[in-house]
Amino acid sequence: MGNEAIQAELGLRLRRERLNQNITQAILAKQAGISRRTLVAAEKGEGTTLLTLIRLLRGLEKLAQLDQFLPEPPISPIQLAKLKGKVRQKASGKLRYPTEHSTNWTWKED
Repeated sequence: MGNEAIQAELGLRLRRERLNQNITQAILAKQAGISRRTLVAAEKGEGTTLLTLIRLLRGLEKLAQLDQFLPEPPISPIQLAKLKGKVRQKASGKLRYPTEHSTNWTWKED
């Protein structure tokens, strides 16, 4: 799924949740501290900021679901051992490991 399709899907889900809660656009915009126009754009998938998304989730009382979306990653025991107990502060950017949804290994070109 491309970025625009994901953005459109997020907008549809926001709209569906608002309607499921029987909240008007005007009320949600006021609860979220944004303009109604900004809400309409977000629901259409026309682009929004991360701050606007957070405000909308808060207004819909769904902010806690961010943990399901992006749970806090644990510190890798291997990295912890390599760093002798210190928490890593920087990434080298040289090798990127595959995610659970991808099997592609990529290397950063110097």
